[in-house]
Amino acid sequence: METIGKSIIRKEALDKVTGKAKYTGDYQSSSMLHAKMVISPYAHAKIKSINIQNAWKVQGVRGIVTGQQVPLVGEAIQDRPILAQDKVRYHGEPLAVVVADDPILAKRAADLIAIDYELLPVVNSPSEAIKPDTILVHEHLDCYKRAKHITPIPGTNIASRFKIRKGNMDKGWRESNVIVEDSYSFTPSDHAAIETRCSIVEIRSDESIIVSSSSQAPYMIKQLMSMYFGIDMGKVIVNTPLVGGGYGGKAAVQLELIAYLASKAVGGRKVKLENTREEDIITSPCHIGLDAKVKLGCSKDGFIKAAEILYLFDGGAYSDKGIDLSRAAAVDCTGPYHIENIWCDSFCMYTNHPYASPYRGFSHSELLFAFERTVDLLAEKLQMDPFELRYKNAILPGHTTPTQTKLNHSNIGNLRACIDRAKELSNWDEGQMVEVDKRFVRVKGASCIWKTSTIPSNASSGVIITFNKDGTLNLMSGVVEIGTGTKTILAQILAEYLKMNVDHIFVRMDVDTQTTPEHWKTVGSRGTFMAGRAVLEAADDTILQLKSVASCVLRTSIDDLIVANSRVFLRDDPTVGLGFEELAYGYTFENGNSIGGQIIGRGNYILRNITPLNPETGAGNPGPEWTVGAQVVEVEYDRRDYTYKLIKATSVIDIGKVLNEKAARGQVTGAMSMGLGFAARETFRLDQLGRVLNHQLRTYRPIHFGEHPEYAVGFIETPQLDAPYGARGVGEHGILGMPAALGNCLSLASGVSLHQLPLTPELIWREREGKSDLI
Repeated sequence: METIGKSIIRKEALDKVTGKAKYTGDYQSSSMLHAKMVISPYAHAKIKSINIQNAWKVQGVRGIVTGQQVPLVGEAIQDRPILAQDKVRYHGEPLAVVVADDPILAKRAADLIAIDYELLPVVNSPSEAIKPDTILVHEHLDCYKRAKHITPIPGTNIASRFKIRKGNMDKGWRESNVIVEDSYSFTPSDHAAIETRCSIVEIRSDESIIVSSSSQAPYMIKQLMSMYFGIDMGKVIVNTPLVGGGYGGKAAVQLELIAYLASKAVGGRKVKLENTREEDIITSPCHIGLDAKVKLGCSKDGFIKAAEILYLFDGGAYSDKGIDLSRAAAVDCTGPYHIENIWCDSFCMYTNHPYASPYRGFSHSELLFAFERTVDLLAEKLQMDPFELRYKNAILPGHTTPTQTKLNHSNIGNLRACIDRAKELSNWDEGQMVEVDKRFVRVKGASCIWKTSTIPSNASSGVIITFNKDGTLNLMSGVVEIGTGTKTILAQILAEYLKMNVDHIFVRMDVDTQTTPEHWKTVGSRGTFMAGRAVLEAADDTILQLKSVASCVLRTSIDDLIVANSRVFLRDDPTVGLGFEELAYGYTFENGNSIGGQIIGRGNYILRNITPLNPETGAGNPGPEWTVGAQVVEVEYDRRDYTYKLIKATSVIDIGKVLNEKAARGQVTGAMSMGLGFAARETFRLDQLGRVLNHQLRTYRPIHFGEHPEYAVGFIETPQLDAPYGARGVGEHGILGMPAALGNCLSLASGVSLHQLPLTPELIWREREGKSDLI
């Protein structure tokens, strides 16, 4: 292949490295007004009164909106007011928005809005939320509209419950000679994308609503605004330029709705609402937290016979995407292992924390921390090498998933090959623990990963290809370029299929929902798979049109023609043919007669054979494939003061087929870095009132330059037959096992089993010294 597998430079690279690339917040106009939100300083409180009189006195204020008479919103359960009504349920929840001539005036006025609160008790963890006598975050849960198959439990803090029931648990425990059981927890955290969320809304005189947003889901904005406000869907036009990182956090719809209300309050004028960093961390949706219990049983020779799992996800104050996250965790609850007897309950719990949205990996790095730590406990009890135990229990073609989907060589990668390669890259066989001196020791920890994409069965993706008169092509897709380079990959797929130069394919980077074909959402590592399939269909449509015109000109059968090198020519005589430039806008004969017209190819793809889960057993087919991998983290641990240095992180993933070598390595490396940040230091520090104490980058600390380890990335290629060129998505998978591998590593290094994140020296000290009750 000429293009597939090559490290093609990304189409938007020059604009990004020169600073010419424009993001939502970069757009300004003289007529634009600016909005600022008033956010709650408390996590749970009644709103006794809101006084906006002083805010109106600020010169330049054009409008003020409060939560009176705004609809309830939410994708699964409509439980969230756009602006708080009656009470606030999380620290940072927006209560009002001020619109003014510039952001400084808007902020000045917002600070003058006086709100009288009555504090309420706080639900500060999902374990606390599920207690029968705890306070309710939502007293009227039974009154909310909800989607089909969503079953909250009124009178509790349970937004949803998903069950997995596979095999016979009694039989599994009878066959188990060795049993381990433990609990795990971590609080919510932030996505920390470089670009904070931003939305610009204008309501025009023809009642069309123009939304510009840094979003991963422009078509969902269109759909939800139509549903919430009763607007014709065709009147909602969403523009999305380049997005400066999303990681799932920009899949939720929030600021767009507030900005719409703000524009409506000022007669439809264009209004810009842009988060500060503090607002982005606490006001907009966060990374979900988790309390978990895992119990595993295995035979004396190391075959896992039973798994009993409880996942309590911290959905925060509103269910939104937390329900989908808890469902995805149930689907892949056991990690990539062959286990016949499984019992799992996965709950989305209401708490008084910022509400959750997807985070790179869609609940899988979270569940794998709990499950993979327990697998290591099992290996320790068996006195077996951790990778040997994982290799022995690796899920294979012919096995079934927790949802009882039967696997084959196409829809499951080769986990054992990943383990072998990861051991090689990490030099695993030198030993897990190597003494440096009396103070320092080098230690390795392992984990295995898997993930399927639990997205709706009707999710679709469309692509349009148009020609320019010089024979070059334009490629249009609704995939949002969020930094993954997906649109360059789509150009590579098209170039390979048409056997042409990828530099002759121009890709439209921005998305306009009125003119760009729809792609459901840019989430779940689905861009390459779904849009790639749509590209191939559009390419077939293009080839047929090219051949149809060329066959008339060359007076031959379509079957005798080949398309390659930007030409259409005879199969048996390549010298006889026509260039794309002669066919792109139709062909004109010498006598002036013309045939054809501009060639416009179209293609679409919709997931096939996806079924809902049985509510009692969890049986069903939730996704098209399971991508598997193996990971290792190595640290140098200081036994004197419990500190550690990240030395090396290794990932080997069965990607199906590498489409762009450097892009794939970059995606996996970036995800590994995020996983180590999540594992080692990133978390919300919450006080007893549920307030986030570290809502600035001074105190909320991602991994910094100079703290990164060496990254080693390898790929196994077991093609997925229904994927474009056999490729599986890989945007998320580097993150999935990093927290577990680091937890396993540091547990061995410190001699104490670590069950919380982040894995800080303080946590190790507390566990070692028996001071786990200290904050």
